[in-house]
Amino acid sequence: MFVLGVDPGLTRCGYGVVSRTGRRLEAVAAGVIRTDPGADTAIRLAELHREVAALIDEYRPDEVAVERVLFQVNIRTAMQTGQASGVAMAAAATAGCPVTLYSPNEVKNAVAGWGDADKDQVEQMVRGQLGLTTPLRPVDAADAVAVALCHLAMVPPSRRVTVAGAGR
Repeated sequence: MFVLGVDPGLTRCGYGVVSRTGRRLEAVAAGVIRTDPGADTAIRLAELHREVAALIDEYRPDEVAVERVLFQVNIRTAMQTGQASGVAMAAAATAGCPVTLYSPNEVKNAVAGWGDADKDQVEQMVRGQLGLTTPLRPVDAADAVAVALCHLAMVPPSRRVTVAGAGR
């Protein structure tokens, strides 16, 4: 199974592409899509949509996993994160990729074994599961890879094959 994980954000949107063959996990790509905070929100969302669509076109994931926004202290940030999440989901749906949302606690629990793990613990567990020796930076990329790993851990065995009409 080939999964694109997304850690949504309007200024920095993390992405991570992870494949699983049997029990073998491999990090294929990780990075951050950045938009200009000074630009109009609609323009930034359109740019984010183009970039996510390009990632889907390039990597052809079987499924897309997105971290769900549950709580933010800053309402403006929460709104922008929610908008970025919607754009990522729309790009995936347009490409025919099934989308699953996971809460931050679900991601932490699946990857680190503890729903209250901090970002460093999650990043260390991501590296351990993938056999990486160097930290994934920026942290948004590591978080997106964690979302992909969470999906691979949570998807039922009956769906652990390539989905017809989507993916590679």
